[in-house]
Amino acid sequence: MMRSMVIVSRLAWRNLWRNHRRTMIMLTAVSIGVWAMIFMTALMRGMVNEMIRDTVRNLPGHVQIHHSEYRDDPSVVNSIPQPTGELLAALESPEVVAWASRVRVPAVISSERESRSVTLLGIDPARESTISFVADDIAEGRFLDDGADNGVIIGRKLADTLDTELGKRVVIMSQDPDNEIADRGFRVVGVFDAKTQQLEESFIFTGIKTSQKLLKIGDRVHEVAIIGPDFRNVAPMYKNIAAATGPGFSVLPWNELDSYIGTMLGVMDGFVLVWIVVVFLALSFGLVNTLVMAVFERVREIGLMLALGMKPIMILGQIIVESLLLLLIGLAIGNALAWLSVVPLQGGIDVSIVAEGMEMFGASAVLYPELLIADVIMANVIVILLGFVASLSPAWRASRYQPIEAITKV
Repeated sequence: MMRSMVIVSRLAWRNLWRNHRRTMIMLTAVSIGVWAMIFMTALMRGMVNEMIRDTVRNLPGHVQIHHSEYRDDPSVVNSIPQPTGELLAALESPEVVAWASRVRVPAVISSERESRSVTLLGIDPARESTISFVADDIAEGRFLDDGADNGVIIGRKLADTLDTELGKRVVIMSQDPDNEIADRGFRVVGVFDAKTQQLEESFIFTGIKTSQKLLKIGDRVHEVAIIGPDFRNVAPMYKNIAAATGPGFSVLPWNELDSYIGTMLGVMDGFVLVWIVVVFLALSFGLVNTLVMAVFERVREIGLMLALGMKPIMILGQIIVESLLLLLIGLAIGNALAWLSVVPLQGGIDVSIVAEGMEMFGASAVLYPELLIADVIMANVIVILLGFVASLSPAWRASRYQPIEAITKV
């Protein structure tokens, strides 16, 4: 059996290079096709993954805890106590990378000239800096010192809208649990630049204790955001935290908090498979044509081998091995080209020329391609499987020749 395989492989290799021009054309087509599959997949994967990471850093985290009615009515009364007991133990477990409590309520911010509705976030600066964007994106001024800091941080776009700047005073108004107006003046101590203008215009930040005092809610909060090691696998952490919360709480993973981004991840996984299949289906026509021509040119030779006692199954195997050798060489070249073209670009591709369009999809103006081993393996396996299927027809045709008819065929 092994000897037969060696003979078949040698014959397939020699036949592959009988017509150098045709083989090189097919190799070029396969190599470019494989490169296109992997390169475009890396670009799309990078865009979607960066959108998810930005979304997670833009406040949701991987899992969030709220009052059961907060998502439908994000008012000051739908608050929860600070984590204690079993919930605190779950948050301090090794599978949780970081977590932070927040006061989060609708508010109105006013300068001397303009007013805008915003979301007021009272944060613990030490904890918040490990899970969200704001600490890293301070463009002017400073970050909050502690939970009792009386300053406020606003976005660049909001500062322009309010016609205010660093060091100026603004007034923040909201509502306390007794339906009374809660307002006070704050000095702008920091201005942040986010990746989207929507974030810059929607959120303002102050100390958690300061906001609790303003709203008269004691030490209660409105959400707890948790970060795990991997946004693709939050189920174990989510189940443990959900089990540790009592009645009256709502625990949701990031893909339910932001269903658009969660759907994008699922669509991306499906896109990768469809993209690879579609590209190779186009290539398969060229592969079948190459193999049919190779068989047609060797009809008399195949008839002679059959007459000398070679079994039809070996003729079948020879054509299939020839196809697989062609694909393997093309895959090797395509994989190398993909690696050489993606790795230098992993530092980021500036697409700021279409920044506004990217922002509509929640993506930043810099694209970071991601070459995942799983995507490369999937592309290679699909190419081999479809190439095997494509080679069956010409291989079967070659193995069904009658020796006398094949030898005498002109």
